[in-house]
Amino acid sequence: MPHKKLKEKHLETLLKLTHFNRNELESLYTMYRQLVTAAQAAAPPALSGQPPPAKIEGIDQNTFRDVMHNTFDLVTEEAILERIWITWERGAAGGEGALKFESWVRGLSVLLKGTEEERRNHCFNVYDLNADGYITRDEMFILLKNSLLKQPGDEDPDEGVRDLVELVLKKLDIDKDGRVSPEDYREAIEQEPLLLEAFGQCLPTKRHAAAFLKSLCIKQ
Repeated sequence: MPHKKLKEKHLETLLKLTHFNRNELESLYTMYRQLVTAAQAAAPPALSGQPPPAKIEGIDQNTFRDVMHNTFDLVTEEAILERIWITWERGAAGGEGALKFESWVRGLSVLLKGTEEERRNHCFNVYDLNADGYITRDEMFILLKNSLLKQPGDEDPDEGVRDLVELVLKKLDIDKDGRVSPEDYREAIEQEPLLLEAFGQCLPTKRHAAAFLKSLCIKQ
């Protein structure tokens, strides 16, 4: 990757778009470059007689998963990690696929320094599996079934999950229409903050976020 330092204009833009300060952004750029370089080096070589695979330009999904697990200790269900990847804040020109630097820091800004509203929107979008603007009974069932361990001797484990869905729905569905809207979710969390990650962890703990931010300052 040719540019070892962030261009000043790019830095100024990111200072407005994220909650990071100048030093944090420069450290995150160094980290980003190291991750991309490592992913490129680990890419499998081309098969004999085949054209070389496309070079990874950005944070690919495998690297993303490793960082979430190892750096932020986000030991969550694979389905949740997949949703975090898909719903990551990519910006208007971000598109899909590997995360460019701006997309990477915009998403990290929410995870590590997000306002209550940003963190709440992030979790809601992760749980809204079909992106229709509601968390439905079916989506709750999928999310909770993935996160619960089947107990030995359970004749119908799905029945226990359905009971749990009704219990959680009762707490979250403020307007009682059988599904959870963003407004329901906001109001329920204002009453009971622990409901924020009711269907699986999708944010680092405050301790892990603080430790990571501290390590960025040390690297300066």
